[in-house]
Amino acid sequence: MTRMPTYFISHGGGPWPWIEEMRQRFAVLEQSLAAMPGELPEVPKAVLMISGHWEARSVRVMHSASPPMVYDYANFPPHTYDVVYPAPGAPEIAERAKALLELAGIEAALDETQGFDHGTFVPAYIMFPDAEVPVFQVSMVEGYDPETHFAIGRALAPLRDEGVLIVGSGLSYHNLRQFGPQAEVPSKASDAWLNEVLGMAPKDRTKALLDWETAPYARVCHAQEDHLVPLFSALGAAELGKATRTYHEDGLSGGVTASSWRFD
Repeated sequence: MTRMPTYFISHGGGPWPWIEEMRQRFAVLEQSLAAMPGELPEVPKAVLMISGHWEARSVRVMHSASPPMVYDYANFPPHTYDVVYPAPGAPEIAERAKALLELAGIEAALDETQGFDHGTFVPAYIMFPDAEVPVFQVSMVEGYDPETHFAIGRALAPLRDEGVLIVGSGLSYHNLRQFGPQAEVPSKASDAWLNEVLGMAPKDRTKALLDWETAPYARVCHAQEDHLVPLFSALGAAELGKATRTYHEDGLSGGVTASSWRFD
């Protein structure tokens, strides 16, 4: 089995693939997500998503063989609450993930009821529209401690050699109160900082990200860092890897600069 890369992706807003106007707005993002399977050495055995939309007191690992849907968005058209992404879960790999986390001293539990949130099913639908690849999620931990989430990624890293694609799904800029033109300056500065940091030597890169709050406009771009934290785990699982920016866009939603990266 060939080693898989890991990714941190910006997943866009709400159920955008099922709303034509929004889908046009996210066309560049869609191209980058659709290109991901072709960037892999082979078809994944499963996709492990760490989404900015699922957190728990300690790590939870989705264990259902047929995960339900979680429509964790509001004020969208009625048909977007009928969307079904029918990918199977990966309970055996979930058990392996739990064992790896516990081996690293990280408390973890299998979760039989959690379903696919939109941070997972939206990008998964673009990546694998036929839902043929099993998908499961690992939660973030409340409090968003960077070191904890790097450790989660490090613990899960062996899965890369077992055919599992690890994806941190969030947004490089996520301040719902400041979208549009007012996002232009802070998101551009933050994106430039992230791109510079991710190009550093691994030790320096990790140190800088652990201190992410010193970045320009850090708390403007991430008033709550739930959509940044998946980056820490994605990179933790490929901590010595080279970072390649796979998506970059200026002026999204009238002012946002956003990016995604691959680590291998």
